[in-house]
Amino acid sequence: MSALLKRMLRQTAITAGLEASHVLSRFGAMPSARGRGAIFTLHHVRPHSPRLVEPNRHLEITPEFLEQAILQLKGDGYRFVALDEIPARLSSSNSGQPFAAFTLDDGFRDNAEHALPVFEKHGVPFTIFVARGFAERSHTLWWETLEELVNNTNHFTLTDPAGKRTVFEIGDRAAKIAAGDRIGATIGGPGESEAIAALDAAALEAGVDARALADRLVMTPDELKAIASHPLSSLGAHTVSHRALTFLDDAALAEELSSSAEYVEALTGRRPTSFAYPYGDNRSVDARTAAAVSAAGFRLAVTTRPGTLREASLATPMQLPRISLNGFYQKPRYVSALASGIPFVRRG
Repeated sequence: MSALLKRMLRQTAITAGLEASHVLSRFGAMPSARGRGAIFTLHHVRPHSPRLVEPNRHLEITPEFLEQAILQLKGDGYRFVALDEIPARLSSSNSGQPFAAFTLDDGFRDNAEHALPVFEKHGVPFTIFVARGFAERSHTLWWETLEELVNNTNHFTLTDPAGKRTVFEIGDRAAKIAAGDRIGATIGGPGESEAIAALDAAALEAGVDARALADRLVMTPDELKAIASHPLSSLGAHTVSHRALTFLDDAALAEELSSSAEYVEALTGRRPTSFAYPYGDNRSVDARTAAAVSAAGFRLAVTTRPGTLREASLATPMQLPRISLNGFYQKPRYVSALASGIPFVRRG
C-alpha cells in the first residue's frame, strides 16, 4: 500500500471518528470524558497556500478557523484561561464551567501576524513555547526543510551520517511523499543532530537553505520580546535544539532545559513556569525527562499526548495532555468533538 493511500485512509478514519464523537457529545454521551477543560496545541496560524506535497499540513490552521474554534468553544460554555492558571483551576472546587487554554509551539512569525489579532479580538490568553536555537538561528527546523526540499526539486542526494549516499528521484507526488516519509523516519531518535545536518546539507546542494528558511519562519528575539509584552501573551520554554529528549544523557538534558529557561527569562525578565516537550510524545516524554523538567524549576509541562484535564491531572503536572487543532480537520464541530474528550476514551 502506498504512503499516499495510507494517509488518505487514516484521514478518512479520523474524520469518521470526529463526526461520531460530535454526534455523541451533542446527545450528552460520556459526559465525564470532557473533564474540567483542555489545552489546545497550535503551530502555524496563517492563510493556506497549497503545495504539491504538504507533509506538515497537520501543523497549520487558518486564522479564520482559529476564530471559529474560539467561537465554538465560547458557544459550548468554555472560559479561556492562561496556561499558568490551570493548576489553580484544577484544584478549585468550582467545577461547573469548563476552561480552555491555547498554546503555540516553536515561535513562528505567523503567530504574531495572524494569530495575535484573533486572540486580541476575543480576549483569549495564549502561551508561545520558544526554542532558543530556532530564535537565535543556531538550529534549523528539519520538518520545514524537508517539506521545502521535496517540493522544490525532482532529485537530490542525501549522504547519511555513516557516509552512505542515496539518490532520491522524486518526479511525482507519490515519490515526493515516500521520500519525505523515509527521511523523516530517520530523525527524532539517536544521532538526531547528525541526521539533521545531513538533511540540511542535501537541501543546500539542491538550493534550499535551511537556516534562511528558519530566519523567514521564526520570530527574532526582538519580535519575541514584543509579543511577550502583550497582556494576553506569555512565553514558555521549548528547549534549545528541539531534539528528542529521551535519547540525551542527563547532562545534555539538563543543559537543554536550563538554557532554554534562561533564554526566555532574558527575553521577558521572568523565569518561565511552563515547558513544552519537543515532539511531545515518547521520543521526549518519560519518567526521567519529566523528573528533569521538574528539577529545572518548571511548574507544569505539556505533551502532545491527546486528552482532557481533570483533578487527577494535578498528580502529573509535568506530563499534561494537549489537543491538537489539526489542519486536516478544520471544522468547528470537530473542536467540540475534541473538547468533549470522547475521541480519547479508551475502549476495551
